[in-house]
Amino acid sequence: MPLTRSLSDATVVITGASSGIGAATAYALAQRGADVVLAARTGSALRRVAASCRELGGRALVVPTDVTDPEAVEQLAARAVAEFGRIDAWVNNAAVGTVGLFDEIPVAEFRRVVDVNLLGAVYGTRAALPWLTAAGGGVLVNNASVLAEVAMPYQSAYNATKHAIRGLADTVRQELRVTGRGNISICTVLPATIDTPFFRHAANHTGRELTPPPPVYPPEMVAETIVKLLRRPRREAYAGGAARLIGLQWRLAPALAERVMGWYTARTQFGPGVRADSTGAVFTPGAAAERTDGWSGRRGQLLRLTAAVGLAAGTAVGTAAAISRRSRTGRP
Repeated sequence: MPLTRSLSDATVVITGASSGIGAATAYALAQRGADVVLAARTGSALRRVAASCRELGGRALVVPTDVTDPEAVEQLAARAVAEFGRIDAWVNNAAVGTVGLFDEIPVAEFRRVVDVNLLGAVYGTRAALPWLTAAGGGVLVNNASVLAEVAMPYQSAYNATKHAIRGLADTVRQELRVTGRGNISICTVLPATIDTPFFRHAANHTGRELTPPPPVYPPEMVAETIVKLLRRPRREAYAGGAARLIGLQWRLAPALAERVMGWYTARTQFGPGVRADSTGAVFTPGAAAERTDGWSGRRGQLLRLTAAVGLAAGTAVGTAAAISRRSRTGRP
């Protein structure tokens, strides 16, 4: 069920709103006149996002929040209602990552990724449901990544949490339906690689520079997908053609897709630079985390790689389609 009121009259809470997909979603909603409640750990970054939202025509409330603290998330919801009177939609978007071989990632970091990505979504969902019910219905969106459906090496903690978020969403959706609360929609968005600060903020135990595996899409594309889900909810929505293609391949030939994905991402998520072990912004947003732009340092290289991958994928799809047509018609 969609929102009970138009976006121009809606209040939307967004976690992880200080940069990347969260900030882009806030801007997309502010342009449509929505009231946005911005949550993240870094208050200064949130205030910059809020200022831009107000310039775009929306009202914005900044609530610095650590999503690993359930009481803080409950207070976030209460602040939103106190300011704007209700909550119509909630976007669970906060996430961190630690990159390295599974048996070399510190246990404390693995636990922290679970706390932020999975339990943060749990606490957000629990805080949102009573207020969505009070508003007569609404929409909750979990940003789960295409890694909720597929997997890539060196990202075991992130993969595990995103798979879990997808399962959480499916279960909560079932429970709402069987208990007569079908006026609340639970949606999951599955983006491909997005140009955000994620790889710069991630903990790194590989000894190498991290780069986003292409093709890389702008965060605004995910933001528009989320806006569409608010207007017309669906169980799941891909963001980026590569996500849809990878998901299809994984379903049709999981063993082969797993090998190909492993080979490809093991060679494309590392740059030429050498990096010492770092906890990144997993525990505390440091000076590096103050940068909220995307992967600007290698934008030209990423655009070239993205174009090359897109061309190769298009050629492969065209070849497969031609072979399929020939097999149907019996022509060689």
